[in-house]
Amino acid sequence: MNRDNGAVPPPLKDPALLRRQCFVNGCWQGQPADPVLNPADGSMVAAVPRFGAAQALEAIAAASAAFPAWSGAVASERASVLRRWAGLVEANADDLARIMTAEQGKPLPEARAEVLSAAGYIGYYAEEAKRVG
Repeated sequence: MNRDNGAVPPPLKDPALLRRQCFVNGCWQGQPADPVLNPADGSMVAAVPRFGAAQALEAIAAASAAFPAWSGAVASERASVLRRWAGLVEANADDLARIMTAEQGKPLPEARAEVLSAAGYIGYYAEEAKRVG
């Protein structure tokens, strides 16, 4: 059991990876409200915020405000950020796969392959970012 009203999260090496808020404008926002149920057994994995149109517009505005700095960064800086992200995804592939399995019912090996595939795409675009110059 944990702080989410009886939620039973999957066993994780790093429990902080199972977030219960939305990341908007540089900070975690929203109060957990809606349950995420494990389709295999109906248990609650976690509760997540209910974000609506106002929060979506806030996220869009924040992304728009951040874009000039990102697009103004030199290609090597953008590549470095993407490489770091890909490395974090790879380093946490097992936990991310467990979260996907708990929330979607996807078989664990398939979820892990999907996570590693995503890390591969991020790494690919990190290399492409260097060529944008």
